[in-house]
Amino acid sequence: MRSDDVVRIVEILDKAGFYALEVWGGATFDVTLRYLREDPWERLKRVREAARRTKLMMLLRGLNLVGYRHYPRDVVEKFIEYAHRDGIDIFRVFDALNDLDNLALPIKVIKKVGAELQVCMVYSVSPVHTVEYYRKLAEEIISRFEPETITIKDMAGILTPYAAVELIKELKSMDVTVNVHTHATAGFAPMTALKSIEAGADLVDVTVSSLSLFTSHTPAETLIAALKGTPYEVSVDLNVLYDAAKLVWEVRRKYREFDYALKEPPVDVRVIQHQVPGGMLSNLLAQLRELKAEDRLPEVLEEVVRVREELGWPPLVTPISQIVGAQAVLNVISGRYRAVIDELLDYVEGKYGKPPAPVSEKLIQLAKSRPKRVAEKELAVTLKEAKSALPKHLARKFEDYLTYALFPEVAAEALEDIYSRQQT
Repeated sequence: MRSDDVVRIVEILDKAGFYALEVWGGATFDVTLRYLREDPWERLKRVREAARRTKLMMLLRGLNLVGYRHYPRDVVEKFIEYAHRDGIDIFRVFDALNDLDNLALPIKVIKKVGAELQVCMVYSVSPVHTVEYYRKLAEEIISRFEPETITIKDMAGILTPYAAVELIKELKSMDVTVNVHTHATAGFAPMTALKSIEAGADLVDVTVSSLSLFTSHTPAETLIAALKGTPYEVSVDLNVLYDAAKLVWEVRRKYREFDYALKEPPVDVRVIQHQVPGGMLSNLLAQLRELKAEDRLPEVLEEVVRVREELGWPPLVTPISQIVGAQAVLNVISGRYRAVIDELLDYVEGKYGKPPAPVSEKLIQLAKSRPKRVAEKELAVTLKEAKSALPKHLARKFEDYLTYALFPEVAAEALEDIYSRQQT
């Protein structure tokens, strides 16, 4: 979605009375820069200007920020500082492996700049991911970080209504604000949101009805109407949301070429088994399409489960979901582990953090047997290196150096396009 369309929608939603709008972070930074050739920082500033009443929130991938690798300390610190300065009030931060050591630095900076902190527990279902696991994780989050809010982040939409009740009751016994983020992929989301509220959740994530369901979220209008006349009634203006929904549907039709949700069944109960989030599913389909092997998607989804088990049951969220998905495709097309991506071996070596459970011995041996690489440096560009590498005419503000440090492979070309358009 282009920034002009985003801003038009924000202008309406700002009048509705939501606690916060999630407007930045996750994949939106990369997509805005790489595919739309727009400046993500300018988008944030425009959204901040349009949202006069409502807090703005972003999704921060811990040390991965808005990318797919751990970034150097100076990049992490300055990124958070400038994101807050340019308009972010709330940082919702997570680590793909629930490795809290990976959150220590980002959270320290978030607290230093005075922003509101939400810490996510990435939700998954496995022999490891039990209620007891999440209870202990929440206790550690609270004792280490003292966040304003703990968010249950269910990116695959596999949090069932009664599992949510059990988990929320555990969290509320710790006297912490609880937010529930769950997707509609398996059809649970509206039921899970309602039961979560009844169980004591303080906040739930919703979206405008014309962008809801499929792999998205619970429709805001439906849930708000369902709560009317109950102790849980909220003061979000439905009339404003009706206007927003109408505009969003008009905007959405402009992008129908990229809208896979309009081409797929609205509910995918297979997700209960394979736990593949919507974004990962679209990536798998794109990879298989390039290989002219779309018909092998069911095999790949089964292989995802096997690879995940062998990796110690990591939750399928960025960047781990991309690693598991790419390896599953390779295993199906080429044979199991006949070709292995470097990122999978990096994971086995602990470069992404601590796996939830032991990794299979076969993968440990594969990692030990790979040739030593001379330079892993190319992936970690410090701000000092960014300042040396980025041409002066493309560094018109400090954020441009941050953009280069995050995505050095595309930043210069993208900024060239962005600034040349501004001149014309």
